[in-house]
Amino acid sequence: MFNKILIANRGEIACRVMETARAMGVKTVAVYSDADALSKHVAMADEAVHIGGSTPAESYLKGDVIIATAKETGAQAIHPGYGFLSENPDFVEAVEAAGLVFIGPSAKAIRAMGLKDAAKVLMEEAGVPVVPGYHGANQDADFLKVQAGEIGYPVLIKAVAGGGGKGMRLVEAPEEFADALASAQGEATTAFGNPDVLIEKYIQQPRHIEVQVFGDGTQAVHLFERDCSLQRRHQKVIEEAPAPGMTLDVRQAMGDAAVRAAEAIGYNGAGTIEFIVDGSNGLRPDGFWFMEMNTRLQVEHPVTEAITGVDLVAWQLRVAAGESLPAQQEELTIYGHSFEVRLYAEDVPKGFLPATGTLSHLQFPQGARSDSGVRAGDTISPFYDPMIAKIITHGPTRAVALSRMRTALAETQVGGTVTNLAFLGALCDHAGFAKGEVDTGLIARDLEDLVQAPVPSVAQTAWAGMAALGLHKAAGAEEGFSLWAPLERSVALRIGEDLHPVKVMMQGANRAEVVVDGTSVVAERIGGGWHVSGKRTAPVSVANETVTVFAHYGIEYGRVDPLQVEADSAAAGNVIVAPMPGLVKAIFAKSGQEVKEGDRLAILEAMKMEHSLLAARDGVVDQVLAHEGDQVQDGAVLVVLVEEEEEDAA
Repeated sequence: MFNKILIANRGEIACRVMETARAMGVKTVAVYSDADALSKHVAMADEAVHIGGSTPAESYLKGDVIIATAKETGAQAIHPGYGFLSENPDFVEAVEAAGLVFIGPSAKAIRAMGLKDAAKVLMEEAGVPVVPGYHGANQDADFLKVQAGEIGYPVLIKAVAGGGGKGMRLVEAPEEFADALASAQGEATTAFGNPDVLIEKYIQQPRHIEVQVFGDGTQAVHLFERDCSLQRRHQKVIEEAPAPGMTLDVRQAMGDAAVRAAEAIGYNGAGTIEFIVDGSNGLRPDGFWFMEMNTRLQVEHPVTEAITGVDLVAWQLRVAAGESLPAQQEELTIYGHSFEVRLYAEDVPKGFLPATGTLSHLQFPQGARSDSGVRAGDTISPFYDPMIAKIITHGPTRAVALSRMRTALAETQVGGTVTNLAFLGALCDHAGFAKGEVDTGLIARDLEDLVQAPVPSVAQTAWAGMAALGLHKAAGAEEGFSLWAPLERSVALRIGEDLHPVKVMMQGANRAEVVVDGTSVVAERIGGGWHVSGKRTAPVSVANETVTVFAHYGIEYGRVDPLQVEADSAAAGNVIVAPMPGLVKAIFAKSGQEVKEGDRLAILEAMKMEHSLLAARDGVVDQVLAHEGDQVQDGAVLVVLVEEEEEDAA
């Protein structure tokens, strides 16, 4: 076994690897960027070495610097985590050329599965079923349109070097093909440096079921399946294991196909074979097809660990150190059911826009596994994926595991940034999902119901007002009095577009009358804690001008400065602003240009994705204040339209 390993990654996966390494007596070396100098993974490691600037290109993608750091610190092996360099065959070869061990598959295996088109040809040769489609080298637009017609609409255009939904477009009719192809190729070029695409048949009621495999270079086993069908924009939201509705014969067929795929390339370490499954008539042995192989540990690996009792990172270290497979197929068994949710800093009602912010408060639930790379006080930066944590529950049955997840989400508390916590809770409460009726279109079909903003009660707003005034803290016996009259305090709170004036009139240290929007409620301190309208108050966090009441997965109020002069609401449609920090990828607007509502005026690249910024109304462009290549902050004005009155005058 190794004495010391370097982890060439950051965030929760770096922390996850460190936990297992420490349990095995293996010391760890962390690498970090400028943005991560005070991060959790740096604090956890036995050693930490600074490797560059905040962007991945300046730090976590600098393979030569990472290898040099491993040698300088005496690390014998490098664990890549997932993302960054984890599936880069050139990096694997460089690691081995430096006399170090790469904890993962060979460069040859990564290359074999790195391009979706070549991988599908290889899988066909290995007897693994593949989706009907075109995976060839001819990338002429007219030729590809002909192939799409022969496959039959709807079709999916997918980047051959893709992942995470980037470079992927659904095309439902021939007249949509040309624009969709150009868009997919552009995004693929940006994300992967390779514009090539493949085309495949779009399964109408698809399920995404993947099989965890593990190999030692010669032999492979599977550790059963995970269902990852709950997705938005082709990115996974909730994963579970085993897959609902799975039968023994289908599990056998999928498991055998996955093992054949792994053994066909001499796979070493942990990997995942992803299948697209036709869920229209239940699961069938002839109703699944190979999509791709992820030649690394997956984000959702904890659900497999929960149902098998296997520590996949420990297996990775053991096999990389020269051991054979730690278990044979017949020794592996499923125990119960497990769910994993991905908790992100993102604004769901605004189209799942990634968010930034400093975590003023962070508390994970008891009774659930929480894999996280951040702590209270840490900042979600614009440079990396905005994941806060993965929350995992396990139970003897699917119903019990899901019930435990609902409880875990209700007990999770995040302050300082918007999150998808309420969205995850709504998914876990979804009647169809509870029955196991899952497919990749569920979220899109029911999105409106899933993103309903909570409506706070008068009591909750009253409690937020008390917290904003500092009255949620322990009080002395005399607090609340001004001479012989009750002390009256006021604050204005904003939630969304709604403004709520709150007036608190203390009646001693343990009682208050609180008026919200003209409605009066009574607050009383009972047994050391406040009750409003007779009910115990929820936990609350106050940071700067933000108050978060941890009810309904977190209700965030902004404290409004009473002297603040608000801008004319009509001006909102005149400016196009950056919804988050990012890089201006393209500007399409020009001064004097007439635009229609919905016209694309700019593209902002942030959090690994491209976001189109659209005109909010018909109008004329007045000023263009940003240029291609600019790095801008959240709220920066990019384009200004002429005031409507001026347009009318003209």
